[in-house]
Amino acid sequence: MNNQLLDILTGQLFPAREARRNEWRWLLLGVGLGDALCVAGGFVLAYVLRFFTDWGIFYSGDARTDFYATLIALLVPSWIALFVLYGLYNPQIIFGGTSEYARIFNACTVGLLVIIVLTFLQPDFVIARGWLLLAWASVSALAIGWRFVARRLVYSLRERGYLIQRSVVLGANAEGRAVAEQLNASIRAGVHVIGFVDDHLAPGTEVLPGVPVLGPVTAFEAIVTHTDVDSAIIADTEMVRERLPAVYGAMETLRRLDVTLAPGIFELLTVGVQVRERGSVPLLGLNRTRITGLHAVWKEIIDRGGALAALILLSPLLALVALLVRLDSPGPIIYRRRVVGVGNKTFDAFKFRTMQVDGDKLLTPEQRKELSETGKLQHDPRITRIGRFLRRTSIDELPQLVNVLLGQMSLVGPRMITTDELRHFGRWRHNLVTVRPGLTGLWQISGRSNLGYEERVRLDMHYIRNYSIWLDLYIIYRTIAVVISGHGAY
Repeated sequence: MNNQLLDILTGQLFPAREARRNEWRWLLLGVGLGDALCVAGGFVLAYVLRFFTDWGIFYSGDARTDFYATLIALLVPSWIALFVLYGLYNPQIIFGGTSEYARIFNACTVGLLVIIVLTFLQPDFVIARGWLLLAWASVSALAIGWRFVARRLVYSLRERGYLIQRSVVLGANAEGRAVAEQLNASIRAGVHVIGFVDDHLAPGTEVLPGVPVLGPVTAFEAIVTHTDVDSAIIADTEMVRERLPAVYGAMETLRRLDVTLAPGIFELLTVGVQVRERGSVPLLGLNRTRITGLHAVWKEIIDRGGALAALILLSPLLALVALLVRLDSPGPIIYRRRVVGVGNKTFDAFKFRTMQVDGDKLLTPEQRKELSETGKLQHDPRITRIGRFLRRTSIDELPQLVNVLLGQMSLVGPRMITTDELRHFGRWRHNLVTVRPGLTGLWQISGRSNLGYEERVRLDMHYIRNYSIWLDLYIIYRTIAVVISGHGAY
């Protein structure tokens, strides 16, 4: 009874916060209805394809309309229950990344396996295997497609000011400023940082434009009450030990306040952790590599299989480009760039040569300085005629498919860098070498050569932390459009 009363009082004390939660409730209701329609539609589509088409792979069978209609009516709510169990209606999970699609796929696969088990346990429960497989594929595809559309709808609503979570950052240090700046710059993230809580700066100090210090940590509960925020992000390492009990106490008092830790506090978690217990003491064990288990197996299959298939399909193009490079200017066809791989081991990354062999002699002192600071020149006098076209279309990168086949690179990963460039990654350099560099990656679909080192570091760390097969597939899909447009390539 006390908790219910506190919930009621919380709603009265924070009407704006309650209104934001109502927005989410209506949204989740709409998403759930869309999911139910997709699930039902997928089962019906599978039924039509199985029993009302002339596909030679299927034997003729009894359509049993009443049986399948009843079965579908039972399976739809069961599938929605699976979606609930997989967190697909948790606001902290959905609309935030491609892992949402993985959860849908996994939920549909579990549902399929449960039905298969039931057919073994109940011999009289006979279902057409073709319908079952078609239902699994069509429901997964429709549900994922619907969530893709729903995510775009959410992005549009956030750009209009809806579904935005108000947040404060505890700690106005470099980490806190970086987190606040990044979240406020990306409206689609759905988090608006309204201020900082910090013990070292005076209240009212504007740390970022429009984002002031709201007060010290000792006033955290009052700040949350006054500003009506939904979440707090802890970014100051010192606060974890010294002030976290006070923050936790405020969480209990205020209820439903979401508190998270900025990744920079535990930067080693980029490599992934496992919780182990020794003598009833929970310990975090660090993985040697970021991508492990089945994720590593699937990534290996996609990398090696995709690289082999691409090399075979593109072999005529590769032969033509090799001839053009040789005719365009004297020198080798393939340029070998010494770069850093997994475990800080170096290897030669292959590219079609796009520069004059003695091109460095053409650089001015200013260009040498720009090259040292950014790693790129927008108007590079060393580039050959055919080289400019190859760079714009990224065809010069295609020989790296051989590196992927050799296991030195991945189709998708962080941008490959030289040993000298590691200095730009600062404290993140050790995390970078936990995964193989990629032929493409977030940097490729986010600006390519227009990005500075700081932005490249951020994107690479984001990829390493949030890796999934679905993210890889999304990046490959987006890369095609970016390469065609030629945006950011020089």
